[in-house]
Amino acid sequence: MRTTTGIAAATADLSKVYGSGDTRVVALDRVSIAFREGEFTAIMGPSGCGKSTLMHCAAGLDSPSSGSVRVGTTELSTLGDRQLTELRRDRIGFIFQAFNLLPTLTALENITLPLTIAGRRPDQQWLDRVISMVGLSQRLGHRPAQLSGGQQQRVAVARALASRPAIIFGDEPTGNLDSRSGAEVLGFLRDSVRELGRTVVMVTHDPVAAGYADRVIFLADGRLVDDMPSPTPGRVLDRMKDFDTRSRTS
Repeated sequence: MRTTTGIAAATADLSKVYGSGDTRVVALDRVSIAFREGEFTAIMGPSGCGKSTLMHCAAGLDSPSSGSVRVGTTELSTLGDRQLTELRRDRIGFIFQAFNLLPTLTALENITLPLTIAGRRPDQQWLDRVISMVGLSQRLGHRPAQLSGGQQQRVAVARALASRPAIIFGDEPTGNLDSRSGAEVLGFLRDSVRELGRTVVMVTHDPVAAGYADRVIFLADGRLVDDMPSPTPGRVLDRMKDFDTRSRTS
């Protein structure tokens, strides 16, 4: 059994409000959640429930209207813009639905780009391990146009891991992939937790994807409504059907 040693990121009474008056929308309503080190967490819920907003606030990509966010022991509200940029660069990895690769760079250059921009040399032993894990050793000289969608997302996963971040956030990372490629990418994310000791937080609408996680948290109307350990696709699907039923009867 895996043991966790601490909290990789956490929110406390986190709220996010857009607009005012008649156009006021409460995207998050006092959400308190902790993402434990060495754990794979999926965030699920109906469309518009606040999944991506929670992830963006927890990752320091968006600022909350009230409440607090911390990564490790660092309270994000205490950081200036430059410090926040450095924290995201050094301690957080990102994987999005769009692969966001630069077409003129090779796979290896895309993987190491964040480190290059930061003026840092990669830890070669770690980089070799990451590249081997995602199965890219024979594709490092290829540019994105020469790679399949699944291979491009493998590059994005390796890029997110290359700087040895404490926590990786994924926003629908398999949304543009077929089921086989999606399963490969999800397997790599799970392996990054089990073999590399990373923490992964993933927004998804797919019960099969959520089944790869150690834990699924559910949002509805901007609020945390359930926390499911050891999920299976079937249990997750049943829980999502509950949301559909409630929305039709409300």
